[in-house]
Amino acid sequence: MSLLVDVHSHLDHHLLADKIDEIIQRAKNAGLRHIITNGINPETNRKCLELSKKYEIVKCAMGLYPRDALKKEIESGDYPLKNSDFDVDEEIDFIRKNKNNIVAISEVGLDFVNGESKEQIEDFEKMIKLAEELKKPIVVHSRKAEHKCIEMLESSKNKKIIMHCFSGKKSLVKRISDNGWFLSIPTIVVRSQQFQDIAGNVPITQLFCETDSPYLSPYKEKTNEPAFVAESYSKIAEIKEMDVIEAINNIYMNWQKVFE
Repeated sequence: MSLLVDVHSHLDHHLLADKIDEIIQRAKNAGLRHIITNGINPETNRKCLELSKKYEIVKCAMGLYPRDALKKEIESGDYPLKNSDFDVDEEIDFIRKNKNNIVAISEVGLDFVNGESKEQIEDFEKMIKLAEELKKPIVVHSRKAEHKCIEMLESSKNKKIIMHCFSGKKSLVKRISDNGWFLSIPTIVVRSQQFQDIAGNVPITQLFCETDSPYLSPYKEKTNEPAFVAESYSKIAEIKEMDVIEAINNIYMNWQKVFE
């Protein structure tokens, strides 16, 4: 059995949900052992839980994406969900009750594309504390808020931290690496110099691979899906000048260290 892992996908997204059986089968055929599907609000947390119960290969992560940023994505049609308000503490209780059904707290973090947000900082602080309390890894979104995210995470006792699709400066990549945290390399590494640099500069003992399906496809004409995570592994192996099998085995050991 192969040992490929996609640590970050959104299998509940309508671009994937309509053909999920085929997508899961293609992932198995490509050699995936685990796919983490990530919740971002109450609606998606529940959908991810259902998917993990239906498919053995799928693991559920629950979280709260920055609320104001998500609202804009829903309004723009990027992520067609019900744009409903919810009680953050109630949702935290739901996640807490499902601690044995989840592998991580995700997707959480900060998104300052439209400016710094006090609400986001408060929510993220709650998510950091929840991950500590439940002794779960935390997978972090940090768009235009990389420095603040790192600063907040450095005050946590949790060392099982994965920076998802990290786009910060090289000095911050080094800081993440020096902290002993992990970075996940998305499939667009095939054409992104920034992610190629991260893959080259960070030890393989601190790397994961992800698709962020249905986003960030390595193929311009195709919607991204977990089967395509093989592209990240191949590129990392090429950059590290190692055999693909060696890269796969190293990254699977990271999975065992963080998630098992």
